[in-house]
Amino acid sequence: MGSTGTVLRELRGAQKSSKGVSLYSRYVNRPAGRLLAAGAFRVGLTPNQVTTVSALFTFAAIAAVALVEPSWWLGAAVWAGLAVGFAFDSADGQLARLTGRGGPDGEWLDHVVDCAKMILVHSAVLISFHRLGSLPGEGWLLLPLGFLFVAVLTFCAGLLREQLGRAAARAAPAPAGPAAPVSRARAVALLPADYGVFCLVFLLLGAPGAFRAGYAALAVVHALFLGAFLVKWFRELKALRAG
Repeated sequence: MGSTGTVLRELRGAQKSSKGVSLYSRYVNRPAGRLLAAGAFRVGLTPNQVTTVSALFTFAAIAAVALVEPSWWLGAAVWAGLAVGFAFDSADGQLARLTGRGGPDGEWLDHVVDCAKMILVHSAVLISFHRLGSLPGEGWLLLPLGFLFVAVLTFCAGLLREQLGRAAARAAPAPAGPAAPVSRARAVALLPADYGVFCLVFLLLGAPGAFRAGYAALAVVHALFLGAFLVKWFRELKALRAG
């Protein structure tokens, strides 16, 4: 592969399906990740090294939430760190598909980083509320714990759905058929559950009341999505067993 333009064209051809992907991931995060993957390819980084870069941006931003007094400039810096980390999280998979250097070690590392950031980002909000926030009441400390529970359960249940679905497909391959069309309405509906949209709430760190309200609203939305996902995934796995 020669020029960056050639690399970008190869990356576009190595994209995962857009099914079940929100508009943010499809039109913002994946294209940003594609540019970062092209740059990483040009300088000779491996997919696992790109995952490490993603972790450095993400964990630095999360640490700032826990340790630095909330302000508008902090909110902008935290959002930027989380957004860049998320883009690199997309870039590592794209680079792996481009180079054929992906493997179980890289998939494992990527999932470990994803799980860690989900636990730590809500833990950092809890620490910030306790150390630096002027809360209307101590009950607000339960909010990050509830959001943490929802995020981890969604991640683990979704991962299990994917792995068990793959195992069932290997055991009893389904007949090939036309691919289901990608629904734009579904992509719009999934926006509130997208991690990239969640990162935007940190832009409100300079206004603690607005941040709490936005964070609480997202927690409720994510809890509703979790309920819907659990029902959907259970029915899908049950149908695989019946088939």
